Amino acid sequence: MAVAAVTRLGMALLLVALSAVPANLLAQRVPARRGERARALGIPLEGVPGRHNAITDVAGVEVGYATLIRGAGRLVVGRGPVRTGVTAVFPRGRTGSDSVFAGWFTLNGNGEMTGTTWVEESGRLDGPVLITNTHSVGVVRDATIGWMTRHRPGFLWALPIVAETYDGMLNDAEGFHVTREHVFAALDGAASGPVAEGNVGGGTGMNCHGFKGGTGTASRVLEGDAGGYTVGVLVQCNYGQRRLLSIAGVPVGREITDLVRCRAGAEPSRGWLRGLPACAEGAAPRRRSSNGPAGAPGEGEGLGSIIIVVATDAPLLPHQLKRVATRASLGVGRMGGLGENGSGDIFIAFSTANARAAADTGLATVAMLPNDRINPIFEATVQAVEEAIVNAMLAAETMTGADDVRAYALPHGRLREVMRKYGRGAGETR
Repeated sequence: MAVAAVTRLGMALLLVALSAVPANLLAQRVPARRGERARALGIPLEGVPGRHNAITDVAGVEVGYATLIRGAGRLVVGRGPVRTGVTAVFPRGRTGSDSVFAGWFTLNGNGEMTGTTWVEESGRLDGPVLITNTHSVGVVRDATIGWMTRHRPGFLWALPIVAETYDGMLNDAEGFHVTREHVFAALDGAASGPVAEGNVGGGTGMNCHGFKGGTGTASRVLEGDAGGYTVGVLVQCNYGQRRLLSIAGVPVGREITDLVRCRAGAEPSRGWLRGLPACAEGAAPRRRSSNGPAGAPGEGEGLGSIIIVVATDAPLLPHQLKRVATRASLGVGRMGGLGENGSGDIFIAFSTANARAAADTGLATVAMLPNDRINPIFEATVQAVEEAIVNAMLAAETMTGADDVRAYALPHGRLREVMRKYGRGAGETR
């Protein structure tokens, strides 16, 4: 059956029969994704998280998803299998039309984030941030403008922020399955509270450091003497080499070298994936040398991207938010990311402070955290980015997609064993 899932935060995923009704009209509850996040597994991560350990811990921020999972077997372009979706992040909620100060940064530019020219020029973000797959940026951008014309009084024009990572290994990326209705569903379904992670939204068909990747989130609350501000992060991770994967300082990628992507059926129809090992039942595929045929595990590692959205309630001006977005790179680096040539690593940061500062009501008075007090924000950003990536990988489930290509989830039990081997179990610090 053709199925799409739309997630409203604080609720389970909503499954919808696409052929029968629009994606935001019919719903039923389904089981949540794998429940153990990094802290529940005892991974010793630094910093104090907020209530939900999510980007929505920054007051006013809302997140919504549309998740498309349909079909199985050999790829037929335009029909599937489909493993993709859309993620929407509202700085001031669905009903808030007030702009926020913002800044952006690219660690490596083999990717896309629309609307950043105006962010750079104006220092502000005028609507939601959306994340999807590479070939759906256009439809998501156009649909977002359509949504804003319906919901924003006095709307005249928009340059939406729409970012992407490539899900063509598991998804029918050339089939253009994301539609205007899916974008509306993600925007209309946005809410505060707990945030679903893993195989959801734009992260549905993504891979990370050789394991199944996807969507992840985390937050940090600063000490009172540092202002007590909150920093929240949401990532869509689809980047990185297995051998470089590091979690809380432990070389996990060098310890778990099996569970590489494989084919659960016949040889893939796409030439760049031919040479994948067969998925042997009862035996996890092991890594082969990167000197093997094109498409073999190890070949092309580092291709992919990561999109990061950083939110804070600290009163930061645009030039300071660009500095914060830059520090997201350090969180990626902690995990073993290099900003490889084939990766699109693009980050945006915004502040919910200074309400109405961009309104055309005359002279605006704004507050600014002094630069000499910004280091705790930098530290919180690095910590939250690291944890959000780990949470994305832990929440993701093994997925078999187009051409029966299979991406394995990071195994929780084995990760615990590796952490203990290096003396990095619960309660131990770096």
